[in-house]
Amino acid sequence: MDADGKITVIYPGTFDPLTNGHVSLIRRGCEIFGRIVVAVANDTPKNTLFTIDERVKMAREVFRDQSNVDVESFSGLLVDYVEHRGSAVILRGLRAVSDFEYEFQLALLNRKLKRRVQTLFLMTDYQWLFTSSTVVKGAAKLGGEVRGLVPAVVYNALRRKFGYPYPINS
Repeated sequence: MDADGKITVIYPGTFDPLTNGHVSLIRRGCEIFGRIVVAVANDTPKNTLFTIDERVKMAREVFRDQSNVDVESFSGLLVDYVEHRGSAVILRGLRAVSDFEYEFQLALLNRKLKRRVQTLFLMTDYQWLFTSSTVVKGAAKLGGEVRGLVPAVVYNALRRKFGYPYPINS
């Protein structure tokens, strides 16, 4: 809890890239919790397109006007980071049953590692049900129009990364 007695929750992920599904979940979480820390994972088995610094910078730009959202990177075990931030709550989003199975395993492992750390799940908004970072990257790589699936700053970064012309002020 913070000084005002409000709960700080940690929302971890690779955010490679941050999608509008992530943004929706974070904004909805802000209505429930006092503070959300968007924890961008440095240690990941995934092959990331963007560097850790790029992912943090984009997320900070997206949430620059949201005073109760912090964005920072972390390394090591998530549960250790959660405790380091003075929290005991991990927020995770669910899209489909397949997400639940994976997230359930992670939640149980985290609970085994740090008994006091709890995982809370929020269902995605229906319009983001099929949106994932992997799908967005795949479409963008092939020149697909992903505007509307990601924030403008991410859209432009994807277009630059894959060598396509991009609008500066979208």
